[in-house]
Amino acid sequence: MAEILPIKAWRYDSGWAKKIDELISPLFDVVSKKQREALYANPYNSIHLSVPLGPNPVESARETLAGWKEEGVISQDQIPGIYVYYQYFKFLGQEEESCRKGFIAQIRAYDWDEKVVLRHENTIAKAVNDRIDLLRATQIQSSPTHGLYEDPLHELEPYMDEAIEDPIYDLEDYQGVREVMAVIHDAGIIAKFLHVMNSKHVILADGHHRYQGAIAYRKEMMEKNPQHNGDEGYNFHLMYFTNALSKNLRILPTHRLFSESQLNEKEVLERLEPFFIVKKLNDVEEISELILQKKWAFGLIFKENAYKIRLIPEKIDDMDLPIPKLVKEVDMMVLHYFFIDKVLGIPMDEQRYSDKIEYERNLIRCLGKVENGSASFAIITKDVAMTQVLDVCKSGFTMPQKSTYFYPKALSGLLFASVAEEDFVFPYKAYHL
Repeated sequence: MAEILPIKAWRYDSGWAKKIDELISPLFDVVSKKQREALYANPYNSIHLSVPLGPNPVESARETLAGWKEEGVISQDQIPGIYVYYQYFKFLGQEEESCRKGFIAQIRAYDWDEKVVLRHENTIAKAVNDRIDLLRATQIQSSPTHGLYEDPLHELEPYMDEAIEDPIYDLEDYQGVREVMAVIHDAGIIAKFLHVMNSKHVILADGHHRYQGAIAYRKEMMEKNPQHNGDEGYNFHLMYFTNALSKNLRILPTHRLFSESQLNEKEVLERLEPFFIVKKLNDVEEISELILQKKWAFGLIFKENAYKIRLIPEKIDDMDLPIPKLVKEVDMMVLHYFFIDKVLGIPMDEQRYSDKIEYERNLIRCLGKVENGSASFAIITKDVAMTQVLDVCKSGFTMPQKSTYFYPKALSGLLFASVAEEDFVFPYKAYHL
């Protein structure tokens, strides 16, 4: 099934790599405005490739990349490698450190209907178009998407554990996460990675817009190339792979903020009555605990008041969508159908384009936006179970956009993968067992 290849990565040259912590950046869809301002001040930070500035951002990124190559800021591996990538982290109150183990490689940019790479979320069109434009201009991928594979035997872990003992990078990132990276060049071990993954489906955990952009770019290049044979660089995509059956995968909730609503608090509460059980709360801090163990339960926050809302169980049968029961019963599907569509009046097929909906992972920041009036009200959600993500993917259907937030996020700038043919070419068949 999943065809992967090692990478002839572009990386910051050895002199620059000593200050790699000044050159990395958050992924384009999670970097805050304040972070951007600080990162843009360094002309060699990777953000200039992932979220370029200027009146013509994609041209700016293309020129930046060319300049870095010419100046020797970045250089390319002579032989391909599998990049082992471990992230060590703790949550507040957690005593033991967790480690998410994975590796970075290239995967064929399979179309969705090939059912090799499976998605669990819808995408937002503008974000996809931005990624296509950037890839077209630079032919470089500055950050990996995140894919999950299921391996109950953990076959690749011993090779990764051995490699990580000799890291090329070991740093702390903006999340407070310890990021450690190593590289495997041994052809025999690389062949084992390719062999194991060849029997796997890949579930796309994070990076739906970048992956969708890679698919679109591949199709565009295929049409332009009468000699297309499937082995060209544009057929492949940079991805970080982790085992879905690992105990250290974390999914955090993403809350919803609503602005420019035509409904006031009283009207929202009235429109909730046919669908939800509503309970007023004395303290907004109660919300997370109250909804945590409850199916189809959410927090509804206004500036002065907070409520717990829970779908009336019998109403689930009223969801008039051509999707399986297991997808209907996902909390985020319930939220988007019954609250955002039926209560607020934003149709399901318009929600991903709506500028009235904002997505916010940080609970304190979310509550603050309601408090300061930049949002009319908010919905507080809880995390989606990993088993639900896998089940939805295998069903062939998707959840609403921004249903999951896999933590920690991978970084941009640890390595870059080129799809330009002169950078990509190598006798990769030598790695096949």
